[in-house]
Amino acid sequence: MRTRVRWVFGQLTLPAAARNEQRHDAAGLPAEDPGNERVLPALFAWLARAQDRSASHDGGVARDFSLLDGWATSYPETTGYIIPTLLEWARRTGEAEWRERALRMADWLVGIQFQEGGFQGGKIDSTPVVPVTFNTGQILLGLVAAETETGHYHEPMTRAADWLVRTQDEDGCWRRHGSPFADAADKQYDTHVAWGLFEAARIEPARGWGEAGLKNVRWALSGQAPNGWFQSCCLSDRAQPLTHTLGYALRGVVEAWRFQPASDLLAGAERAALGIMSALRPDGFLPGCLGPDWSPQADWACLTGTVQIAHSWMLLSQITGRADYLDAARRANAFVRRTVRLDGPLDQRGGVKGSFPIDGEYGQWSYLNWAPKFTADSLILELDMTRQNGGAKLESPARGRQ
Repeated sequence: MRTRVRWVFGQLTLPAAARNEQRHDAAGLPAEDPGNERVLPALFAWLARAQDRSASHDGGVARDFSLLDGWATSYPETTGYIIPTLLEWARRTGEAEWRERALRMADWLVGIQFQEGGFQGGKIDSTPVVPVTFNTGQILLGLVAAETETGHYHEPMTRAADWLVRTQDEDGCWRRHGSPFADAADKQYDTHVAWGLFEAARIEPARGWGEAGLKNVRWALSGQAPNGWFQSCCLSDRAQPLTHTLGYALRGVVEAWRFQPASDLLAGAERAALGIMSALRPDGFLPGCLGPDWSPQADWACLTGTVQIAHSWMLLSQITGRADYLDAARRANAFVRRTVRLDGPLDQRGGVKGSFPIDGEYGQWSYLNWAPKFTADSLILELDMTRQNGGAKLESPARGRQ
C-alpha cells in the first residue's frame, strides 16, 4: 500500500512534460522507422540547441535537457568527443556552421585545461574540480580532431596525452585520478581513454602514447572472463554494468586492434561483442544492464549503450566480414531511431533519452548530450556500409532554432 501511495504521489508531482513523455513511451515505439536520412539532421539540430542553451553559456554543450529541471550547464567530457562528430558532419554537409561550433567547443576546453594537462570531471560547475583520467581521455579525442582539422591545438593535445602517460600505473591501469562521481574501483572501460591516445599517436607516433594505450587495453583484457565479460566495468555496480560502460570498453578494444592489429586484441573484442549480442532481442531492444552471464538485468534500454555497441558491431563486421554483426547493429540502430521524436516540443525534438522508457534508471527523465552524439556516429557508419552513394551530401535542418 505504501509503495502504491509513493507511486501516485510521484505521478502527481511530476511536471506535465515528464508525465506526457512517460505516457508516450508506455504506448510503445512507433511502427515506422524514420530512417537515417531523417533522424541524422534532427540529432545535429538538437546538439546545436544544447550548445546554444547551455545554462553556463560558455561554448560547451549542456550535459542534458531534463524534463524536471530544464537545460543543464556544460559538460567538458562529452563536449570533447562531440567535436569529432560535428567535424565529420561539417565534411559531409559542406556547411561551415558545424566546424565553427566544434572549434568553439575546443577553444572552451583549452581554456579550462589544468596546467599539467588534465581536465576536470563532472559539469563545469561540479565540485570538486580535480583532473580526472577518463574525462581527459574523452576530451583528448576532441583535441586530436581539432588539431587534425586546423593544426592549432597541438600544445593542449600534447599536454593532455603526456599527462595520461605520466599518471598511468606500471601495469597499464589508471588508478590515481579516478572520477569523484563514480566508485573508486579499477575501470576496464578506461580502454576508451586508450583510444584517445591511439588517435594522438597517429599525429605524433614517437612519443609513446600508442604504447601506453595498448598497455591499458591489455591490462583490461587480462581481467576479461572467458565468455567476454568485463568484471570491472561500471560506474557504480560491477555485478550489472550499463551497456554504456560496456560499450566504452568494447570500443576501446576494437580501436586498439585498428591501431595495431593483433590476434589477442581482436579475440578480446569478439568475445565481448558476441556475449552482448546474445542479449539483443529480435526487435533491437538491448537491456540497459547485463549480468556476468550476459543475462538482462534491466527492463529498460540505455539508448547510448545500444548505439555505442551497434557501432562496434559494424566495425567488427568490417574487420571480420561477419554478417551477424551488421545485422545486429542494424536492428539496434533501428530501435533507437524509433525512439527519436521528429516533432513535438522543440527541446525534445531530435534528442535521445537516457533510457527507454524515459523513466528507466539511466539518465531518468533526461535527454543526454552524448546520446545523440553516439547515435549519429552509429547511423553515419550504417549509411556508409549500406548506401552505394555513401559520400553524398546530406541536407542539414532548416535554420530558425530558438
